[in-house]
Amino acid sequence: MARRILPLAVVGILILAACGASTASDADPPSAGPPDDTAATDDEAGEPLVLDSIDSSPRNVTASGLEIHRDRSNPEGVPAPLVDFDEVRSGGPPPDGIPPIDEPRFLPVTDVDFLADNEPVLALDIDGDARAYPVQIMTWHEIVNDTLGDVPVAVSYCPLCNSAVAFDRRLGDQVLDFGTSGLLFNSALVMYDRQTETLWSHFTGEGIIGELTGEDLQVFPVATVSWATFRDANPHGLVLSRETGFSRDYGRNPYPGYDDVDGVPFLFEGEVDGRYTALTRIVGIESGDHAVGIPLDDLRREGVVAGDIGDEPLVAFWTAGTSSALQDATISQGVDVGATGVFVPELDGRTLTFTAGDDGTFVDAETSSTWNIFGEAVDGELGGERLDAYVHVDTFWFAWSTFRTDSEVLTG
Repeated sequence: MARRILPLAVVGILILAACGASTASDADPPSAGPPDDTAATDDEAGEPLVLDSIDSSPRNVTASGLEIHRDRSNPEGVPAPLVDFDEVRSGGPPPDGIPPIDEPRFLPVTDVDFLADNEPVLALDIDGDARAYPVQIMTWHEIVNDTLGDVPVAVSYCPLCNSAVAFDRRLGDQVLDFGTSGLLFNSALVMYDRQTETLWSHFTGEGIIGELTGEDLQVFPVATVSWATFRDANPHGLVLSRETGFSRDYGRNPYPGYDDVDGVPFLFEGEVDGRYTALTRIVGIESGDHAVGIPLDDLRREGVVAGDIGDEPLVAFWTAGTSSALQDATISQGVDVGATGVFVPELDGRTLTFTAGDDGTFVDAETSSTWNIFGEAVDGELGGERLDAYVHVDTFWFAWSTFRTDSEVLTG
């Protein structure tokens, strides 16, 4: 019975997430910033940092994807939608009802006192600018428009498909910024850019309805790891502050029990590939036109799984210590699902062979160097070296097998 009422509960949570945020009617453009009457959370040590950012391009909406979807009519001269209108469904809130963070503030690692060691954070590093985006914040906002290493990025998290993806906001001569559309495609977040109001799939980074339909955003590797793991590996890193301009119950999971392996995805009507249940956890890896999925249970059991993606080698790591963001009402109390990393196991023309150590590290057979979950050698002959990372998502089988129907499965 609990599973039958879960979708209604999720609808209520999605509407709750919109409370206190500005709303937008179908006729009016969504607000591009936080409303004046929301309260910021102020319970952290130190004053959050406001960092330099790259300005977004001006709005220039000529054929709004939001309106095209609402009216079920594509204007002449606008690329044909890549998906059927009926496949893109309302999740409850209006555009930006789940408010993205447009003016992020950050704390040095040493000033963070609101995260438990096992809490999940999204770790992103561009040109040595390493930042953590706590999932306890991301689950209430889903998108952060930011600038790292002089690169404008959108860091996105979709609770319903349990996936984190970071995009380059540059497209041609435009710098886009993104909001939450309030729509879902295959139970996954649909973003929109405020410059053209094109609708974008969070899972694929592809424009699906509107002026920029068919365009692809560049994706950066992002890893979901524990706070302790990020903190220890990045003592000079920065962490997204809870001073967001909005009052939310950060630390609480608004989707308790959603990751039940035998559960049902919210507003998903597709056919689930029967090899696994819909909410089986999968590590999905992409490279060019190739895709490979590794069941998390297999990777957890082995610690290291090696294989190929297309003609290229890969190695996947798993380490314990990261709580599920979707199991318990309190994120830090979630079951341990661990953290993953996926890399090219080659360095200076030499292929490395890895085994899992006893302390959450990994050892290569060729030099006996020790490596961490970020693919960085922390001890031994290769100390300081770093493996190239593949873009990967920790997600659910229904999402991965639906968006990447061509994916191979690697079981270790």
